[in-house]
Amino acid sequence: MKNYNFLKIFTLLLLSVVFIQCTSDPVMGPAGADGTDGIDGIDGADGATGTATCVSCHSETHREPINSTYLMSGHAAAGAVGYAGGRSSCTECHSNEGFIDLMDGKAGTDRTDQTAISCTTCHEKHGTFDFETDGFDYALRTFEPVKLRKVTTDFEFDYKDEFGKSTSSNICVECHQPRDLAEVDADDLGVKDGKITVPNRYGPHYGAQGILLEGMFGVEIEGSTEYPTSNSHRAGASCVSCHMGAEGTDSEDNLTGTHTLVATLNSCTSCHGDTAAAKVASLQTEIEGLMDDLVLLFEAEGLLEADGTLNHGVPYDVVVADAYWNYKYVYYDHSHGVHNPSYTRALLKNSIEALQARQ
Repeated sequence: MKNYNFLKIFTLLLLSVVFIQCTSDPVMGPAGADGTDGIDGIDGADGATGTATCVSCHSETHREPINSTYLMSGHAAAGAVGYAGGRSSCTECHSNEGFIDLMDGKAGTDRTDQTAISCTTCHEKHGTFDFETDGFDYALRTFEPVKLRKVTTDFEFDYKDEFGKSTSSNICVECHQPRDLAEVDADDLGVKDGKITVPNRYGPHYGAQGILLEGMFGVEIEGSTEYPTSNSHRAGASCVSCHMGAEGTDSEDNLTGTHTLVATLNSCTSCHGDTAAAKVASLQTEIEGLMDDLVLLFEAEGLLEADGTLNHGVPYDVVVADAYWNYKYVYYDHSHGVHNPSYTRALLKNSIEALQARQ
C-alpha cells in the first residue's frame, strides 16, 4: 500500500515537470550554419524626375522664345496704361490688374496701380502643384463665351472648334469688341430731325475686330453691294490660328506669328497656297482705296477737314454719320479687310454710293 502511494505521487510529479516544460518558452539551441545567398534581383526602370512637369514650362528653352516674341507685340508696348490710370472703363482692357479684375467679376474698377499687359493678364499662375485640381501653370484665364459689355445687345461671341467646344480665341474678344453701336434709328439714340451731332470720339473705339469678324454692327446702308451672310475667315480660321501661327516674317527683319500676335502669312497659305500673299495685298489695296474715296466725300460734306480733323459737335444728316461710322469701324479693325473681306467691302461701297447720291 505504501509502495502504491509512492508511485502515485512520483507519477504526478513527473507529469507536472513534463507539462511545465512543454508549455514554457523553448530554450534556444546553438545557431546553425549560414544558408547560401540568393540571386540578386533586377533593378527596375528609373521613375520620372519629380520636376519634369515643372521643367516643361519653367525652362529657358521653353520660355525664352515666348518672352522674346511677346516683347514685339502691341500688348507689350504698354502705350495706354498711363492713360487708363483711374479710368474704370479703360483699365479692364488696358492694364494687367484691370483685366484680372474683369475676369474675377469686378468689371470697371478704378485702379491706379496698373501695369502693362503681361503673361499673367491672359494666363493663370498656379499657387500649388495640384495640377488636377488647380490646372496647369499659365493656363488661359477663360475659354467661356463672351457677352458684349458696352453695347445694348444680348449677342454672345463663342468661337468653337470642330467638336463644338469653346476655344482660346474667346479670350481675345473680351477686349476686342466695340464700346458702342452706331446711332441710326431713334431719337433716344441721338438722332434728331434726321441729323446726328457727331461727338469727338464717334465710332466703335479701337477694339472692333472680334465683331467685324462676325459681320455684325456695321451700319448696313442699302446699296448695290450685297451684305454676306457668312464669313469664311470666321468659319475656317480663328484669332489664335492667324495671329499665333507658326513663326514667319512679313519683311526682311519683322517677325510674325507665335507670341508677337502679328498675323502671319503662314496661316494664310494653309488655305490659299502660294497665292496668299498676292490675295492679301490686292484686298488691302482695294479696301484702302475705298477708304480714301470716303475721306474725300467726308471733306465735301464738311465732316472732315483736309488734314483729316473731325468737325465734331455739329449736326450731320444720318446717312453722313452712318457712313462715317462704317469708315471708323473698318479703320479701327486695322486688318484692311482681311478679317471679313466681303462685309468690309459692302460697308464701304454702299457708304460711298449713299454719299455720292447726295452730290
